[in-house]
Amino acid sequence: MINFQDKVSFIWSIAEVLRGPYKPEDYGKVILPLAVLRRFDCVLESTKEEVLENFEKFKAMNEDAREPILNRIAKQNFHNTSKYNFANLLTDADNIADNLRDYINGFSKTARDIMDHFDFDRQIDKMDQNDLLYLTIKRFSELDLHPEVVTNVEMGYIFEELIRRFSEHAEAGDHYTPREVVRLMVSLLFLHDDDILTKHGITQTLYDCAAGTGGMGSVAQEYLHELNPTADLEFFAQEINGESYAICKADILIKGADAKNIRLGNTLSNDQFKGEKFDYLITNPPYGVDWKSYEKTIKAEHEELGYNGRFGPGTPRTSDGQLLFLLHLISKMKPVTPENPQGSRLAIIMNGSPLFTGDAGSGESEIRRYVLENDLVEGIVAMPNDLFYNTGIATYIWILTNNKSANRKGKVQLVNAVDFSRKMKKSLGSKRNEISQEQIDEIVRMYGDFKESEYVKIFDNEDFGYHKITVERPLRLNFVISEERIQRIQEEKAFQSLATSRKKGESGLAEIEAGKSQQDKIIETLRSMTSEQVYKNRDEFTKILKEAFKQADLTVAAPLLKSVLNALSEKDETADICMKNKTEAEPDADLRDTENVPLKEDISKYFEREVLQHVPDAWIDESKTKVGYEIPFTRHFYKYTALRSSKELMNEIKELEASIAEQLKKVLG
Repeated sequence: MINFQDKVSFIWSIAEVLRGPYKPEDYGKVILPLAVLRRFDCVLESTKEEVLENFEKFKAMNEDAREPILNRIAKQNFHNTSKYNFANLLTDADNIADNLRDYINGFSKTARDIMDHFDFDRQIDKMDQNDLLYLTIKRFSELDLHPEVVTNVEMGYIFEELIRRFSEHAEAGDHYTPREVVRLMVSLLFLHDDDILTKHGITQTLYDCAAGTGGMGSVAQEYLHELNPTADLEFFAQEINGESYAICKADILIKGADAKNIRLGNTLSNDQFKGEKFDYLITNPPYGVDWKSYEKTIKAEHEELGYNGRFGPGTPRTSDGQLLFLLHLISKMKPVTPENPQGSRLAIIMNGSPLFTGDAGSGESEIRRYVLENDLVEGIVAMPNDLFYNTGIATYIWILTNNKSANRKGKVQLVNAVDFSRKMKKSLGSKRNEISQEQIDEIVRMYGDFKESEYVKIFDNEDFGYHKITVERPLRLNFVISEERIQRIQEEKAFQSLATSRKKGESGLAEIEAGKSQQDKIIETLRSMTSEQVYKNRDEFTKILKEAFKQADLTVAAPLLKSVLNALSEKDETADICMKNKTEAEPDADLRDTENVPLKEDISKYFEREVLQHVPDAWIDESKTKVGYEIPFTRHFYKYTALRSSKELMNEIKELEASIAEQLKKVLG
């Protein structure tokens, strides 16, 4: 294998030519598409003349009909019919911009689509205006990327390293996934399938729904070829970002594969692989990305198609769409059938939010409930921090399958691998740590052994579930007719609305006067009843109040009566319970509480032990009971660290004070 870093360094040195008109974070807009063009140019060189000759013969044909013929002649999945190449572009410096466009337009559809999504035409103008175009093309023409010199695999490494360098300036939510992280994901993904994957000539499918630049597919293919050189892993991918899509598609073509399965579009709102199923699924979706702009489409699918669509279990809050990607991948799993007994395996890397965000009944909890109750979650691996180039966020690899081995059925394995990393000699952006191959092997071994240890915990699916019960306590009120409480009545909306009217003219004024008169009579009646007596039974006091209003010839509607009662009341733990009817107590909303009861525990026993001992008058409102699921990963691996003693801290402070005093002596002489 060539030292591909030499090639990368040479290409990176070309980027220095752009300094000035281009900022370092924009170098990739030029270097990546030109690296692709130069590779294409070298790959097609040996058949270029033959393609041009045959192009003249088949010129009259429709492009779609002509393309496969010329591809066969080019011995590639693409071709170029322009008379230009990197060598002869340099013979006409004055017209190099127009000639370069002619060269790009001469590519067949797939390659042309790649260049369109790089939006390279704009960069041609910019370089030409700054007298950089000729020099940049000249430098690239000195780069030998012929297949005899650089194999497809080696070219993949070169391209991957360029992508990594340029991605260091990307947004944290769109980070490039480091190679060792993908290697770990792929190792876990293929862990139980050695018997299948080592079959001679086997073909399997792999799908990435948020493919970025396609790195996960590349590593997975590489891993499988190491395991079985005769195996073929057909890669399918969708990507929303035009430039990332172009890079991914270019990478596939550069490696000599067919790029038709790399598709552009928003996976969540515009699925490009409707109805298709895959053997393996892998992705690193954007974290915490808002999906409100296409909420309508997703909610419609959830409501109209239910479980016949992708989002039947529920939808998370619009501020974070990670779990939508998980549901999307689950919908692409092959069902287990006699013809396909292996089913599918899925690896997705997400941050901590999908583990616990969302209370019982929320979209997040319902999605967790779905994957756990359907026994889809095989394991979750907690990753070290500071692994990514643009974010130090904590991440977790979820492994799901619809065909668990017998010993894993009904179980979830948690692996705490947060300490399995090593410091890098030189940080790359936020990436300060990396996982060595030995550490990857150890994590995979622990996962495969399926035995509890310091770093491994095994749970039943139900261990993550709970009943959220609503605990009610009765409303208890006392009633006093005092001047202070009468003042409260005058502030009640129902009371104030008596002296308002929507009618116009005299009839409206008359209605207002009548209302004011009723207000006065209510206050007058109440003042005539004023006493120091405290009533502790609402029903008894209500009867007294109704009778007083009746004797005063006052008609008080139910809403107004309720408002008056409310103003004259106060909470009182010694009062009688307020009843809704003869058998049901009215709950006090201020005393309402909730309890999470583990699914494995009997609710009534829990309630008696944890609640009734403290508040004997409480009851459960069973109509509000919900089932929830959360995975409190960190809690299960928490280790208590004893606080340092005050004596130890004091000694340390004294040592520091002495040290500071000594330093001051030296400074002050």
